Amino acid sequence: MLYRRLGNSGLQVSQLGLGTNAFGKRADQETSARILHYALDHGINFIDTANIYANTESESIIGQALAGKRHNVVLATKAGLVRGNGPNERGSSRLHLQQELENSLRRLQTDYVDLYQIHTFDPNTPLDETLRTLDDMVASGKVRYIGASNYAAWEIMKAIGISELKGYVRYASTQTSYSLADRTPELELVPMCLDQGVGIIPYFPLAGGILTGKYGGGEGVPSGSRADTDPNFNRFLEEKNIRLGQEVARLAAENGWTPSALSLAWLMNRPAVSTVIVGATSPEQLESNMKCLDIRLDTELGTRLDEISDPFVYGKPFASYRLS
Repeated sequence: MLYRRLGNSGLQVSQLGLGTNAFGKRADQETSARILHYALDHGINFIDTANIYANTESESIIGQALAGKRHNVVLATKAGLVRGNGPNERGSSRLHLQQELENSLRRLQTDYVDLYQIHTFDPNTPLDETLRTLDDMVASGKVRYIGASNYAAWEIMKAIGISELKGYVRYASTQTSYSLADRTPELELVPMCLDQGVGIIPYFPLAGGILTGKYGGGEGVPSGSRADTDPNFNRFLEEKNIRLGQEVARLAAENGWTPSALSLAWLMNRPAVSTVIVGATSPEQLESNMKCLDIRLDTELGTRLDEISDPFVYGKPFASYRLS
């Protein structure tokens, strides 16, 4: 496993990270623990979760599974999306963030998180309030580094400007949808991150499974797939997305790789990317995806992947989570 700095920070993270959105939902507690332990045993140190995943179960499962192993992990969680119906149960106000951090620490069974991320930009809370709160959390020792998620480039740049002006800790990273099927970050976000030293953490690196080549084979939706378990996902099964997945599968087969591994290898080598988080519902699935670490893209294949995915630079983001 290779490790990279998270943006311009001194924090070293594995180039492949583990996303835990499925923990407590598509993977039960025992399976989730086996996935987590497999990841740690094979050099993955970046574990990403959020306070809303599986209605908090993801954090709880991780907390139990990390008993005795916490010191080996760069543990990241998030807050800011909707947690309830109350007026203060969403967003990045001081009240909400402090409450959610304490709850996350309790569930994770730790007294600090390595990376605390604002899950989405909050248009109803002054950025100064959010950043001052995060700065206080770092000063308290409960948070080591801070990151953003689902921010536009201008929103992160504004946050960095406020942090520089006020002397607050800066965002070290940002999470965004980024894959061969969603290259929209390359228009503004990637150049801004390169200029400002912000590390990119792509989510949906396989476009929810579309880049595995499992869709569009004429056999309908595969049993157990995201489209099967989450009917809302079917909105992503557009012809252009499925066609891209099939083309990636063809190129992967020509080189003896899986489409997933090839897609992840391409993404790992994009500018400003610090770590790529990939989810799993079994240790075997994670093992398969980790084959991306053995792929060295030559210029010809890299260029071909760029060419077939070029239309996705100018399309709509594959996913973006925002407060209304």
